[in-house]
Amino acid sequence: MTGSDVRRYVIIGNGFAGTTCAEQLRKHDPACEVTLFGDEPYPLYNRISLPPMLRKQLPEAKVMIRDVAWHEQHRIALKLRTSVVRVNTEEEVVEADGTSYPYDALLIATGGRPNRCDVPGACDAANLFAFQYLDDTRAISEYLEHSNVAVSIGGSFIAYELAEAFAVRNVETHWLIRGPRALHRILDEAASELVADAAREQNVHLHFGEEVDSFTRSNGVVTKLRTKKGLEIAGECFAAGLGLTMNTELLAGSGIEISKNGILCDDHLETNVPGVFAAGDVADFFDPILEIRYRMGTWNNAGAHGKVAAINMMGGSEKYHDVPEYSSLLFKGQTITQFGLSPELRSDLETVRRIDGEKKWYRSLYYWQDRLVGGIMMGKGNRAGKRKYVEAIKSKQPFPKSEWESMLDWTA
Repeated sequence: MTGSDVRRYVIIGNGFAGTTCAEQLRKHDPACEVTLFGDEPYPLYNRISLPPMLRKQLPEAKVMIRDVAWHEQHRIALKLRTSVVRVNTEEEVVEADGTSYPYDALLIATGGRPNRCDVPGACDAANLFAFQYLDDTRAISEYLEHSNVAVSIGGSFIAYELAEAFAVRNVETHWLIRGPRALHRILDEAASELVADAAREQNVHLHFGEEVDSFTRSNGVVTKLRTKKGLEIAGECFAAGLGLTMNTELLAGSGIEISKNGILCDDHLETNVPGVFAAGDVADFFDPILEIRYRMGTWNNAGAHGKVAAINMMGGSEKYHDVPEYSSLLFKGQTITQFGLSPELRSDLETVRRIDGEKKWYRSLYYWQDRLVGGIMMGKGNRAGKRKYVEAIKSKQPFPKSEWESMLDWTA
């Protein structure tokens, strides 16, 4: 710090994690200086509202959470359309637009960017979209107004949200999935079949085991895709959900450790460089509840990270202690709620599950060393007991195997 008593906080990334952190810093340290960088032209908006916006079930005005006036009122220096190009931890400054911004504590909440289709015909195609940002949503929505056929590419949550939106907009919908089933990283065959059933009820054409080989273009616009197995699908709107690459390039030469998943940080969200923290999608953090390192790209997780990071940037000692949760509608006929760990993050979990084919319900619980550590609940009206499960995870209480099956019936 300088001789001044005023602490200078810099936050890179004005998503939910970064903006929440800025708000908490201002709330608890009225005299501090807060500078918040965002490379988009917009203040904070609700990314989980983008799918209903694409479905035309929510107006764009409802997606926006903060405006420029709010930042001015809270004395948060908001730098939009501004990319930080370098973090200098030795001098404790970040560099953007040829200017150096000094900090006493730094938060990196840069998130990730969508992976693109890297096949012939894909580069700069006008109607081949990713689905991550507000501008993506606007562009896809405009194309759907004049499309007869739309194709969603990928087996991810983003890809199903795309397929769902296409179907709701009454466009002939094809969902192209490279693997043997949808959401295969977290769902077993039985659960994935419930997703497939819900998709088929919305007249979605499912294509499993198919990977894009090339796109045919005319005047810069994709007119058809071809898979490696020879399947051809003509259409007007193509969009992909192929995962994210974390935005860590600005850390080159900074000494801040990164992994293949993001920025390495501890259970206080602090990196190996004192005073530098990471939060949100980009944070590869150690969870003291689940006792594992992972990266979690959910909205609730980002907000919780922002609060923890703010406390610790001010000199506190707060551990992240929330259990990650995710809930979503799966087409009109299904819902999914996920909490805690899944086999995607640990291969040594033990599982109990129950399927009700008549109700189209599915419930699975995951155990590690006799502790409940996660679960998935699918089916409308099948959320009872979730809070009890989450509290059991937080307690780290061991449960004998003789009780595991009966725990599937928890409703309180």
